[in-house]
Amino acid sequence: MSDTVPDANTQAARRLEQMLQPQRGRLRLASWLSVGASLLWIPQAACVAQLIAALVEGSPALLGPWSASLLFAALGLVKAGLAHVSGRIAFTASQAAISREREKILAAQSRQSPLATSQRSSAEITALAADKLELVAPYILRYAPAMARTRTVPFVILAIAMVFSWTVAFILLIAGPLIPIFMILVGMAARTASEKQMQEIGGMNALLAERIRALTDLRLLDAVDRTVVDFSTAAERLRRQTMEVLRIAFLSSTVLELFAALGVAMTAVYVGFALLGELRFGAWTTPLTVAEGVFLLLLAPDFFQPMRELAAAWHDRAAAQAVASELADLEAAPKLEIPGGGLAGRALTGPASVEARALSWTTPAGRLIRFPEFSIAAGERIAITGRSGSGKSTLLALLAGLAPCPDGDIRVAGELLDDRTADAWRGRLGWIGQAPQFFNGSLRANLIISGQTRDDDRLANSLALASADQIVRTLPGGLDTRLGETGHGVSGGEARRLMIARALYSDADIILADEPTSDLDRDTASAVTEGLLALSARGATLIVATHDLQLARRLDRIIDLETAG
Repeated sequence: MSDTVPDANTQAARRLEQMLQPQRGRLRLASWLSVGASLLWIPQAACVAQLIAALVEGSPALLGPWSASLLFAALGLVKAGLAHVSGRIAFTASQAAISREREKILAAQSRQSPLATSQRSSAEITALAADKLELVAPYILRYAPAMARTRTVPFVILAIAMVFSWTVAFILLIAGPLIPIFMILVGMAARTASEKQMQEIGGMNALLAERIRALTDLRLLDAVDRTVVDFSTAAERLRRQTMEVLRIAFLSSTVLELFAALGVAMTAVYVGFALLGELRFGAWTTPLTVAEGVFLLLLAPDFFQPMRELAAAWHDRAAAQAVASELADLEAAPKLEIPGGGLAGRALTGPASVEARALSWTTPAGRLIRFPEFSIAAGERIAITGRSGSGKSTLLALLAGLAPCPDGDIRVAGELLDDRTADAWRGRLGWIGQAPQFFNGSLRANLIISGQTRDDDRLANSLALASADQIVRTLPGGLDTRLGETGHGVSGGEARRLMIARALYSDADIILADEPTSDLDRDTASAVTEGLLALSARGATLIVATHDLQLARRLDRIIDLETAG
């Protein structure tokens, strides 16, 4: 356990550094501007100290009241300007770093194969990319500049204090290190609490997404009350973890305020007694003057201020490291990426033919599936049959180039299906899945998503061939009706006929259909079958994975996976 925790801390710190590396120049500039703004208090304190000393002692001041006030105000304006510019630069850097990480997450997830078994739920990925990454911003805006000030300002003030009084310098030197030591101890607990909070946030998002998708089933099963209990339990766990983070933050701030107050109080006591003449030690040569005493009193709080700000932002560091640790875990998880880059490109030329040799696949349970060898000519209509679990959907995914072939090879359009040809091959495909996915937009936008220009006549013809035109007429807004991600407003059979219309509109010449007639009544299944045959009538190669023997018999040939050796 003791070895694991440092390793995890090191991994999180390294990943956080990697995240910020492209913005290192901006962050360094923001930090130094922040340091400069803090150091401007030293000449401001000098102005105030010499003015107060002149009033108390009745001696002429180096600067008159108006001159000192104007200089103090000018320094204050410069200080505020430096702080503002520092904050703007840090904010810009934080948004750039977060945007870059979001792009990396989305790019990595877009390359994930649907056959991958180790991938996280979409809700967890969304929570990480949207909510959790935002927790890095306070780290950049507050913790990083505070750390820069802590590494610089106290040492400058300590050196100046040493010039006037070794006693004050000694007091600051004793009280100062107690704060970092305590922060290290608090930091260990804060990071653990933040990691648990991140887990609860991800779990809450995943629970919400899953229950929303299954809302109809929950109502039919009369499980709404149970779902409310699940949400209440998850919310209570999240509340407890959030309060644990806040408890540590408040506790650390309270103790550090105590140390800082003790340091300032001891300095004030010494300066007060020295000015009264009760203490005649502590200065180097002459007794402490009023100007020197006031100057040291004004500097003492600012000696502790950077450390207090760092302590206040310490939980920001813990939260950022927890996010970085989750990013590192996500990147270190086993990956199964689709061949190619997953980007649209020019379609692969050549005949719409498919040939498979010595294909096999190992299931997550470790079972080896061996597929029969076959060759499909352009324009053929093929049914892939077999019992559930025999690998029909897996074979379709392999033929679509949605996963690399661990053994054997697939040749498409006369070319080997690999990283070089996969994107171009998928540019020719039409896909009809068991559970069609819709984007949150209009039906028209869902049907025209493959980059073609809008052609209403062609779209109407595609809908008619797929027997989906009457579906559009029943929708309140027709083609402009907005559909949710689950295709709200259309049934499962209607959704598949709409997907057939989309394939017709896209002019895809290789159609892959996964159980297109499953769970449909006879009339709806017949309509879907006719739509598939309409696709093949245009010369498209049709490959259908199905249990439906009536559909299989209407195709040219059957490839039975049960015959695989």
